[in-house]
Amino acid sequence: MKKIVLSICICSLLLVSCKKESNRETIGQESNLVNYEMFGRNVVTGGKDVLSASDMLTKFKNLQEGDTLNVKFASTIVEVCQKKGCWMNVDLGNDEQTFVKFKDYEFFAPMDAKDHKVILDGKAFISVVSIDDLKHYAKDAGKSDFEIEQITEPEVTYSFVANGIAIDSNKGEKK
Repeated sequence: MKKIVLSICICSLLLVSCKKESNRETIGQESNLVNYEMFGRNVVTGGKDVLSASDMLTKFKNLQEGDTLNVKFASTIVEVCQKKGCWMNVDLGNDEQTFVKFKDYEFFAPMDAKDHKVILDGKAFISVVSIDDLKHYAKDAGKSDFEIEQITEPEVTYSFVANGIAIDSNKGEKK
């Protein structure tokens, strides 16, 4: 009997932990209606504190390794993890993107969210991979000596950990 009760408790916990948190919020005027679906913490989608993607790129470029910045910005989803939606890449403009993970894996993005507008709320930071590490990784990947010698600059990665995201359900519409 104890095993049955314990099994039921464990199954219940698993179901609750895998639940997708989702709320819908409709914002806009009569002619410009935007329907956001919330994941994680609710995101306030309006106001002057929501940066554009290009403003966010400027913020990233001014960060140093070890810095973090609490910020909210709007952009377009470029790619979503197709295994379970546990990460996504978001456009920053000028052929730049940020790699987004979700705080403590508390929520996931819909796997079909590519090309949707999104507002992200969380922490921005950069990771810098040294030249020596890049050469080491290239050697491990079987790159030629010539290719390894072409590595002359560290690689900066723009990263973001989202506490919450709001995804516009109107795919691909420029707003």
